[in-house]
Amino acid sequence: MPTRRERTFRVIKGAKAGTPGRPVRRRIVTRTPPVPAGRIEDVLERLDQEPVEDPLEAGDLTVVGDPAEIEDLPDPTVGDGDRGPAADRDVSAVDGEAATDPAPAGRTAGDGRRGAGSGRRRALAGLLLVLLAATLAAAGVYGHRWYSARATEQSRQGALAAAKQASVNFVSVSAASVDRDLQRITAGATGEFKEEFTRGQAQVRTAVVENKVESQGTVLRAGLVSGDRRRAVVLVAVDATVKNVKAPQGRPSHYRIQLDMVRDRDSGDWLVAKLQFVG
Repeated sequence: MPTRRERTFRVIKGAKAGTPGRPVRRRIVTRTPPVPAGRIEDVLERLDQEPVEDPLEAGDLTVVGDPAEIEDLPDPTVGDGDRGPAADRDVSAVDGEAATDPAPAGRTAGDGRRGAGSGRRRALAGLLLVLLAATLAAAGVYGHRWYSARATEQSRQGALAAAKQASVNFVSVSAASVDRDLQRITAGATGEFKEEFTRGQAQVRTAVVENKVESQGTVLRAGLVSGDRRRAVVLVAVDATVKNVKAPQGRPSHYRIQLDMVRDRDSGDWLVAKLQFVG
């Protein structure tokens, strides 16, 4: 009678050649043949008459014996002629190793991404610097223009105010304060007008005192004809009430005066360079 171990078949399905350094993976299936229904002699005779199945064609390898005595066998589905570079690539793919290294030596895909990101950041920083420089340049240009326009407008307003005051000073003279009045006119003059007024100042003083002149002027309107930060031309309309020996009750007078104003370099004050009556 065969023993239990002898009646046991151990089948290895799909075993392949092992890879160096890695254990061979084997699937062992234990199959127990059916117990003969008749005499053992009849069963053996029937088996001898049946064709024998080649295990290589069937795809299963049946080994009888102790599992410890089973040796690693090559894959029956792969012939010696089929083993080549393709098989080597399949084995390396199973082992988790890449067949070829797509990245250059010393560089990885992460390094490429970091390099591209760093390049984009540098380009963005350069663009921001260019935009900042352009903005600062434009701000400087517009700032300078705004400052110049503001300074020019302030100078024109200063010239206009100085011309109105000079016109009032010129027509406001009294015999009681003639010296102070004439000095005020001289202090606000320069150039040609100052020279002419200084030459005739004594005669004016005598006429004011002898005729007991008392005149007080008021500005009606004033306008800037032209002007910049250094020079200006102003028209001033002045009304005045003049009293003297011949008109002790006073009589109204109307003057239109054109003044050429010049800004003094040292003090920054606007002075009358030329004065004339017009209209």
